[in-house]
Order: sequence, then C-alpha cells, then structure tokens
Amino acid sequence: MKVEIDSAALADAVAWTTRVIDARPANPILAGVQLEAIDGALQLSAFNYEISARHHIEAGIDETGSILVLGKLLADITKSLPAEKTYLSTTDSTLTITSGKSTFTLQLMPQSEYPDLPVVPPKIGQVDAQTFAQAVSQATVAVSREENRPVLTGVRVQFQSDRVIMTSTDRFRLSRSTFTWSPKNEEVDTVTLVRGSLLKDVARALDEHQNVIVDFDSETPSLLGFENAGRVSTSQLIDGEFPAVDRLFADEYPIQAVIDKQLLIAAIKRVALVAERNAPIRMVFSGQELTLSAGAADEAQASETLDVDMDGDDITVAFNPSYLIEGLSAITEPFVRMKMTTAVKPVEFNGQQEADSDESQDYRYLLVPMRFSN
Repeated sequence: MKVEIDSAALADAVAWTTRVIDARPANPILAGVQLEAIDGALQLSAFNYEISARHHIEAGIDETGSILVLGKLLADITKSLPAEKTYLSTTDSTLTITSGKSTFTLQLMPQSEYPDLPVVPPKIGQVDAQTFAQAVSQATVAVSREENRPVLTGVRVQFQSDRVIMTSTDRFRLSRSTFTWSPKNEEVDTVTLVRGSLLKDVARALDEHQNVIVDFDSETPSLLGFENAGRVSTSQLIDGEFPAVDRLFADEYPIQAVIDKQLLIAAIKRVALVAERNAPIRMVFSGQELTLSAGAADEAQASETLDVDMDGDDITVAFNPSYLIEGLSAITEPFVRMKMTTAVKPVEFNGQQEADSDESQDYRYLLVPMRFSN
C-alpha cells in the first residue's frame, strides 16, 4: 500500500473511527483499526462488537492494499503530524508514516483474525443533524447507569410515520423528545431499543451541516445504523422489553406554574448548596410565588423566592436537585411549565417560548417527587 493524503483529514478520520475502540478491548485484535486504500480513497473501520465505525477520505493511491494497525497509537501519531501531506507505505509486516521530517513505523496486526464488520441495514429515513443531536441530548437525560438492568440503559426509539419519539427512564424520571423527519416509507411504524451511551457518542461526532441518515431493517431488527458526512456507524440493539411508561403521563394537571427557566436553575443551584447528598430540595407553591428551600433546622439552611404564574391550589413538592437541574437544562425554551397533580405523583416539565404561550410537547420530562419531612 502506498498513499498520499492530507494530514489534517487523516487525523480527523482516524480520531473519529478509533473512538469506538475500548480502552481494554475484550479481544486484543479489537484494538486495531483497518485501513484500505482503494478507488482514490482511504477507507477506515473499527469495531467493538457493539458499535462499528466506517469512514473514507480522498487520497492519492499509488498502490492499493488493506492493513490492520493499533488504532489508539495511530490516532496519537496522526494528530501530531507536522506537514500538510502525509505518506503511508507498507511492507509485509510494517506501516511507515512519513510527514515532513517525521517518520513512524508501526507493526501490522494479523488482519485475518479481525472479525467481519456488520452489514449496514437499509435506509429508513433522514433528519437534519442539529435536530437529531438536540433530540438525543434531551432523550438521554434519564438513561440509567445500572448496567445490571440493560433495558434501562437504553433509549426507546419509535419511528412512526413522519415522527420519531425517543424515550428513556431510570425509574425515578422519564425523558422524551419528539421530532419530525423524512421517512423513506410514510407508513413506517417500528420500535428499537439502543444503548444511550452509544447514541450520545454518535450524536457528539456529527457534522451538523449534513443530514443524518438512519438505517434499520425491521425484518432483522438487531442493528441501527447512522450515516453522516461520509461516516457510517452501526449500533447493536438491546434485547429486552422497555417499560410501559405512557401511563405515567397524567391526562390532566390541575396545578400548573410557569417560571423563567434560567432564574429557576440558578435558584436551585444556590439553595442546593446546603443540601446533604441525596437530600431533596423543597418547592412550595403559594399564590403567585415559589419558595425553594433546603437543609435541616439544626444544620445549614437556605431559601429563595421566585415569582411564578400559577394556576391551581397551593402545593409543596420536593425533588433530587441534580435530577431537577438536568431535566430543566435540557429544555431549550426560555420558560418552563411545571404541571402537577399531587405532591407524590410525577411532575411534568415542558418548555415554552413566552410566559403566556402554550407549552411545547417536543420535550417532556417527568420527575417523581421525593418524600420529605417538614
């Protein structure tokens, strides 16, 4: 293999592809990244049995070929290369990387031992990258960290005609984002369950100037694929039944309050400074005021009062402050509407553009109140 390639493009492609390589791979061969020089392009691929990454960049190909080398080492080398052009050449056992006056030699890994990458499923639709990335960041707020319950570490992704609904829950809260997209088949109606960490990883690495193409085959529902700017990822789906969560949303919320989101987040952060670990922050709604408080009588205490636009009876609820801040921070609108039924039933949070406008249903966050003592 003999290749001439732009140094910056190579570094970017290697960094993106090798991000799926685990720090301690289950099999040492999975520490490798495959490079294939063919048809005027350098193709890169990596795999960790759960997620695969494929990328290709333009290159001057003097000799075609395919090799496997240590991925993280190649990433460290390529990001430090000095010149505008890099030259790659191989012997039977080594890869030589030359850039400017720098030369590196890497030992080749046995390519015959590397597993076959999964076949990318057919396309089912597409959406602009910014919409996709925002939806993923919202939907993954409530992803559980309990590895012993794999279903709760996932995001339920429902493709329903021109809508995509992403939902996660860790049993204490529920996060749901909804967006419109362009399906290949207008009658599509299928559900997948994909690990939240993998979904976030895909969203973080997107080129926001190009669409995200989603690949899925409902006949063999084991993989979800994502394509963006020449980059292709596949993710293994979680095998299991996601909890039936729709019943947690109330049909009616008799108590509702609209609050400036940034003022509320700032007040929560201040009051929570005196809260012990895992201790709740109390929210007392009375009239057109919200009083936040934390701490115990014989220890540090804090309270702060905010103006709110309130409908319904007075109510006191208490929440884990971290869960509260995470959910509120995912709302993109400047105002938040809190919708309540009782002090112990889940509270729904929605964003809205104006203090007196309707709430948006594009992002819905449910949080179960904590029990507290006066």
